[in-house]
Amino acid sequence: MRIDPLLSPEKFICLEGLTHLCTGGEGPWLKSHNQVYNQFSKLKSSGFQGRQEIVQVSNSCRRKIAQLWQVSPQRIAFMPSASEGMNWLSRGLDWREGDNLVTPSLEFPSVAHAWRQIEKKGIRVKRVPARNWIVREQDLLSAIDERTRLLAVSQVSFYTGQCLNIAQLADQTSRKGVLLAVDATHSSGVIQVPAGLTDLCLSSSYKWMLGTHGVAPCYLSSNAENQITESSFGWHNLISWPNDQIEFKPVVDVKPMPEKLEPGNPSLIAVMFLNNSLDLILKIGIDRIQDHARQLSALIANGLESLKQRVITPSETSARSGNTSFLTKNAKVVQDHLNAKNVLVWGELGRVRVSGHFFNGQEDVEIFLNALSDW
Repeated sequence: MRIDPLLSPEKFICLEGLTHLCTGGEGPWLKSHNQVYNQFSKLKSSGFQGRQEIVQVSNSCRRKIAQLWQVSPQRIAFMPSASEGMNWLSRGLDWREGDNLVTPSLEFPSVAHAWRQIEKKGIRVKRVPARNWIVREQDLLSAIDERTRLLAVSQVSFYTGQCLNIAQLADQTSRKGVLLAVDATHSSGVIQVPAGLTDLCLSSSYKWMLGTHGVAPCYLSSNAENQITESSFGWHNLISWPNDQIEFKPVVDVKPMPEKLEPGNPSLIAVMFLNNSLDLILKIGIDRIQDHARQLSALIANGLESLKQRVITPSETSARSGNTSFLTKNAKVVQDHLNAKNVLVWGELGRVRVSGHFFNGQEDVEIFLNALSDW
């Protein structure tokens, strides 16, 4: 049975004549976002009342992320980027010399290097190597010892497309009293994100959730909240004017979640775009989207192997995601060759990443494989 898109590509801007298979790098722009921009423009010019309506949309977006991740809206905050979320965690834990954290060696810099300052203070970062491009959950868990404070991973690898078993990691880290931090940038919007099993879970919005840059939803568990000291303060997360008293107070309290992680306004227009795209994701259903993406991944991988390309994405269905990658010494050349044929993929760092989302179908895969066969 052929795999058809779950959403017509006609819902997006500038996809006419294009085969868009690079959502893992940059998602396409929904036509309906233009209406959101017009709405924001009117509200932005409407003073206090306009601001209040924008905040209402922001709260709506918070609830939708909570629904997507199956957690409480009160535990969802908006950060400016996924990178800042990991750095906030790095700054806030009460690290002691001799402590360590565990992370894969095959990791995105936002996860791999958020710990630079604490490394200077004697905190060891254990970087667990992949085996034949696969990060094994048991290898990560085996690296944990009595001084480990944190396991930090991406749910889905930006490089290979591998999807880690977060439930397995969460079960063992919770037993050992170790925090689990997860970057869901390459999973949220395309596969299920079990945020409630984590202590910190965050995601960029401009890829699979089809929003734009400037906002990263963040889940923080009560367990992690009790262990982390706040490190960013502003009017939005402080009770600066209790009882409407304007006089400066030398000591003021920090607001509870979710404002605790928002020292100032998040990018409210980016939140409004995300609120709009989440409507589509939730309407289609993340279960359907996940099954669709994994079917496309298998189709892409099988086609690549028939063309004698070395696929580094796992073959197990549960370890697949929207990303499927193959090795090549000429990643940029391959990307440019396909681009000339109106096929968009992402080629860098010795591999080409092919991303199938819910607006893609089997025809897109066939076009891609035919274009690649010419190379």
